[in-house]
Amino acid sequence: MKTFMSVAMLGIALVVGPRAQAPADQRIRLIVQGDDMGVAHGINVATIAAAERGVLRSANVIMTGQWVPEAARLLNAHPEIDAGVHLALTSEWTDVKWRPLTEAPSLVDAHGYFFPTVFPRPGQAPGTSVKEAPLDLGQVERELRAQITLARRLIPHLSYTWEHMGFGAVAPEVRAIVQRLTKEFGLVTPGPDHGVSFLRGVWVRADTGRERARKLAAALRDLGPGTYVMVEHAATDSPEMRAFGHPGYEDVAIDRQAVVDAWTSAEVAAAVAERGIELTTLRQVLAPVSR
Repeated sequence: MKTFMSVAMLGIALVVGPRAQAPADQRIRLIVQGDDMGVAHGINVATIAAAERGVLRSANVIMTGQWVPEAARLLNAHPEIDAGVHLALTSEWTDVKWRPLTEAPSLVDAHGYFFPTVFPRPGQAPGTSVKEAPLDLGQVERELRAQITLARRLIPHLSYTWEHMGFGAVAPEVRAIVQRLTKEFGLVTPGPDHGVSFLRGVWVRADTGRERARKLAAALRDLGPGTYVMVEHAATDSPEMRAFGHPGYEDVAIDRQAVVDAWTSAEVAAAVAERGIELTTLRQVLAPVSR
């Protein structure tokens, strides 16, 4: 089994320095989550690199993606990474598409692909969002159930669900299906219900990897006690990833490589060590509750 030795060499530990003996309510815990494994090789390998060489401790997989077998193999080789199923009802990229695992005509476009967005967007062709589709809730439930079932079969240490593009906001009934299936399969969803806050808005897309590292290090130094989740997307700046994009977001490879650069930076590692931040997983955070 591979370990995070390279991270330890940077000075990161689960609990570092004099804060190690602080009361539980004074701890600063951070879950760094990488989304979208299973969609591309560049996403898969970059996410694992951010764990082996940096601060990532959680990752999830879009089970309708083309690179799911590789994603499952990599996560099974790293059971210390908290694994989630990134439930998907959309396929947003212009030249890369995926389809549902089940027969679900109310969830797809004329070509059988998931719609690109959850809600209509300016300039988008009419009838090409989930909101505009005549959703069949039975088909929604069957599809999401199939995605979780496959994820559980391929990645036994699965522990959480996460909505791709926040599709549950399309209707309360859809969000209720997600919540019910999550509970039925013994999984959880990161959020305030589990005492977890989100660390958002740390950088902007125009920032380089170095600038993101500086901003993230500063944000970590300012954190108060609590448990935080930072959700982002890791990928390589490679020919494969340069083919990803949609109107308004064409610099996918550069943007997501910069995420990896920040998460694996020595500056961020130093901030983690300085504050005694515990790099953890949702599974570890909730373990005392389940006992």
